[in-house]
Amino acid sequence: MTNALLTDWKGPFSLPPFDQIRDEDFAPAFEAALEQGRATIATIAENPETPTFANTIEALERADGLLDRVAGVFFNLAGSDSNPARQALQRDLAPKLSAYSSEITSNAALWGRIADLWARKDDLGLTPEQERVLMLYHRLFRRAGAALDGDAAARMAAVKSELASLGTQFTQNLLADEAAWFMPLDDLSGLPDFVTDTAAAAARERGMDGHIVTLNRSLIVPFLQYSTRRDLREKAYEAWGARGANGGETDNRAIAARTLALRQERASLLGYESFARFKLEPEMAGSPDAVRNLLMRVWDPARAKAEEDAAAMEAMLHADGYEGPLQPWDWRYYAEKRRHALHDFDEAALKPYLSLDKMIEAAFDVAHRLFGLDFEPLDVPLYHPDARAWNVTRDGRHMAVFIGDYFARASKRSGAWMSSFRDQSAMDGEVRPVVVNVCNFAKGDPALLSWDDARTLFHEFGHALHGMLTDVTYKMISGTSVARDFVELPSQLYEHWLDVPEVIETHARHWKTGEPMPEELREKLKSASTWDQGFATVEFLASAIVDLEFHDGPPPADPMQKQAEVLETIGLPQAIRMRHATPHFAHVFAGDGYSSGYYSYMWSEVMDADAFAAFEEAGSAFDPETARKLEDFILSKGGSDEAETLYRQFRGSMPGVDALLKGRGLIAA
Repeated sequence: MTNALLTDWKGPFSLPPFDQIRDEDFAPAFEAALEQGRATIATIAENPETPTFANTIEALERADGLLDRVAGVFFNLAGSDSNPARQALQRDLAPKLSAYSSEITSNAALWGRIADLWARKDDLGLTPEQERVLMLYHRLFRRAGAALDGDAAARMAAVKSELASLGTQFTQNLLADEAAWFMPLDDLSGLPDFVTDTAAAAARERGMDGHIVTLNRSLIVPFLQYSTRRDLREKAYEAWGARGANGGETDNRAIAARTLALRQERASLLGYESFARFKLEPEMAGSPDAVRNLLMRVWDPARAKAEEDAAAMEAMLHADGYEGPLQPWDWRYYAEKRRHALHDFDEAALKPYLSLDKMIEAAFDVAHRLFGLDFEPLDVPLYHPDARAWNVTRDGRHMAVFIGDYFARASKRSGAWMSSFRDQSAMDGEVRPVVVNVCNFAKGDPALLSWDDARTLFHEFGHALHGMLTDVTYKMISGTSVARDFVELPSQLYEHWLDVPEVIETHARHWKTGEPMPEELREKLKSASTWDQGFATVEFLASAIVDLEFHDGPPPADPMQKQAEVLETIGLPQAIRMRHATPHFAHVFAGDGYSSGYYSYMWSEVMDADAFAAFEEAGSAFDPETARKLEDFILSKGGSDEAETLYRQFRGSMPGVDALLKGRGLIAA
């Protein structure tokens, strides 16, 4: 049979022919793509002509076209719809792809051509975008170890190969733990209908009768909020926290320790004092000290607020007849009871007004009003029956294909993310992107979202817009290819439109009656908007601080001991744990993306509050001139300039941390 991955994709919008792709196609497709890539790189490196931007940098941009296409399909499927064959291939591919990358960045002739261009950059007549791309290639090669030779170069390649394998194993271990655990529910006391419905659906998905709790966040969090059975809350919470730390083949603790040691060795080979200093060099923050300063400025007011809330909830615990301190499995339950008492607000009352389809419609409507985008459903083969696709246009012009994959399943890794099957570029004619949002919402008929779920949907769609609206020439700087602590700005900024009254009035409709959300409920939602932010901020900061301290100093032999020491030093409240404990901290250990960089959500939050204020100052959340500036200076620019430069062009100056503290209700507005 023909390998569909190696043919021209002639279907609508040149989408991958998902209905023709078989798992056994991937290995030979990768082999063919790697062979083609190696031949192309050799041609570039051995070119006898004087290096030019066209014959070196633009040639590199084209070199991995087939590999990018094959990998784009495979790794999206491996994350969102895994199976044993794909997992085995992931493990096999990790060292091979790392070796291929090392071959390129350690190619002395290729590095020589890039270095020569960099030395002559002022005489090459480059456009600003081309100079930026040249700088990024030069930096990429230098930071990958291109200037190393001999034993140091060989060791760098070995370190990166092992790190790639460890990241793959970490991810697969976590997925295995999440898929394996469930808890049958014989007592549904306190659980609202939407939780029992979700628990029944989770049981049916596993071929069981009755109700179960799984480790899917959209199920376990509301269970912890509402179940009156303290013993069951404890059992579920401890299982949730134990992911990756259950002993046996899926335990991630040794993987974390080895990863940290190898990252430090990688940094040392390049002459950096710590991995954090290496990793943060190209980010907006620039240094571990700048990150630490931000996190600790927020830590003290957040901890004070959390301790105040904990004391009030511990009194409620004692009033219910329980002795001892408030525990982590108590927090969400008593926070929900206290919110209901103080604000007369029950989150369960929101869910009938937050159907998945209506929230997708809301995200699309906001994008239309801000940027003129239209979304037309597409009837095309996709990789899973739950996925759906839309043709995104503006004034009749095709802008992108958007794929939404929203429901939790055992084959999908946890969390929510944006990715792409194809990035925008224009070097060889206009190439429009294929962008995907993946979430883990509980399936239902209809699927009803929590407020946090709805915010997640808007967040990931903000990332998607960054990918869909990019207008650059080179894929190196396309879409979300920006500084890690800038990449969350478009996503966190887009969350603000979920709070805009006219968006709620228009789209938050009761799934059965079509009635709008009552004004009284909207007011209660607004009054409780900063509810429990002490807890939310502390659990996030605890993870961010541990991440930073893991990487800014000697690597710990025992990461769990180091984690405990850091949390004791900062004074983590007893009833709160890290949002992501080390054995399931996928942001940091499943790959290199957020290592030393989990802080970036908060760094971007400093900007997103200020960015939305630009619309407020203009008098409308849909002010066309401000929306135009947002697209012109941020969403369309990708990584074509320094992040701070792009933000200053949009807003005029950089903001301070006070807007973040006020937005979270941690200081007076």
